[in-house]
Amino acid sequence: MSSPMRERVLEAATELFYAQGLRAVSVDKVIDLAGTTKVTFYRHFKSKDDLVLAYLERRATLERDGIGAAIKQGDGDVDATLRVISEAVGVIACAPGFRGCPFINAAAEYPDPESRVRKAVEAHRQWNKTTFEQLIAPLGIGNSGEVADDLMLIRDGAMVAGYLDRPATVAASFLRGSRAVIGAGHLTPS
Repeated sequence: MSSPMRERVLEAATELFYAQGLRAVSVDKVIDLAGTTKVTFYRHFKSKDDLVLAYLERRATLERDGIGAAIKQGDGDVDATLRVISEAVGVIACAPGFRGCPFINAAAEYPDPESRVRKAVEAHRQWNKTTFEQLIAPLGIGNSGEVADDLMLIRDGAMVAGYLDRPATVAASFLRGSRAVIGAGHLTPS
């Protein structure tokens, strides 16, 4: 259930978690930034992990919406869709304040694969892989699951490259890598 105060707490957490890390940010820091009280915080989130999960779900929604928009813009053309995704990845990964993929960061901070946070990370990554498989399905690639895994690896690499390169460089590399993994023969020329 959503309320203005819950959203305010989640906004504060989003800002702090992404900039400073999940474990480094205390509930007290979130409460202070949100301008609320512990009673109000715990009325909306039973634990810090519940807040972390809400943060990850918010980030997942943003990413899913962006990929969905790219798929819609590509209108069934796999290469066009990959171009849109690559351009977005380049811009996002090289934006000021970029601190990496929030899901990779969360996995690093929550190493236990049985934790609720790691399960949320895995669910989002599985969504990405499934979406990549659906995207390339029209190409009739026999090993689409492996190709989706490879595309995910390229995406993860682009998230790291964002620290080091310019948007156009990251975007071009993501697109070249994606095309190579899929097999240039399956795509129409650009």
